[in-house]
Amino acid sequence: MTPSSFKELVIQNRSCRRFDNAHKIDETKLRELVELARNCASAANLQPLKYIICRDDQKNEDIFSCLGWAAYLKEWKGPIKEERPSAYIVIMGDHNISDKFWCDHGIAAQTLLLGAKSMGLGGCMFGSVNAKKLKQHLNIDDHLEVKLVVALGKPVEEICIDQLGEDGDIKYWRDDNQVHHVPKRKLNDIIISSW
Repeated sequence: MTPSSFKELVIQNRSCRRFDNAHKIDETKLRELVELARNCASAANLQPLKYIICRDDQKNEDIFSCLGWAAYLKEWKGPIKEERPSAYIVIMGDHNISDKFWCDHGIAAQTLLLGAKSMGLGGCMFGSVNAKKLKQHLNIDDHLEVKLVVALGKPVEEICIDQLGEDGDIKYWRDDNQVHHVPKRKLNDIIISSW
């Protein structure tokens, strides 16, 4: 479902971990997403981020093998082959431009994911990456530091936001119907003052 408002876009933009691998994403759409990220704010306007877009099946398998999937779901080792992402965008910082990337990669990744959701796609941002192995698989030069990987595809899972329970447990979980639940703190619990 495509969101009709910015609030809906943000709420529907959950970390999706299961996709329809048969649904291929055009390179044009991936380039459009990077174009969105290119236009984001950048600390001191240095624009040190570089990107690799991938929709090749073999390279996707290589990238998949470098990612840590859903740490809270201890029994789940990641999606089966038919439910793996059909595309990835690797976000890197270019040390030839700067040695500090501040929060640029986070801004870029969130923008990629919001853009993907607006296209009817889903995605997941990965910080748990075996960067050394990924650099070997993708022939990434030494001056480029892998910061995040964004997995993309057509979602096949239902994800819902739950109010954080009295026990305070923030761990996401799946019910018997494989609906993915994400507990969120209440608004009044995170605003500490209002002047």
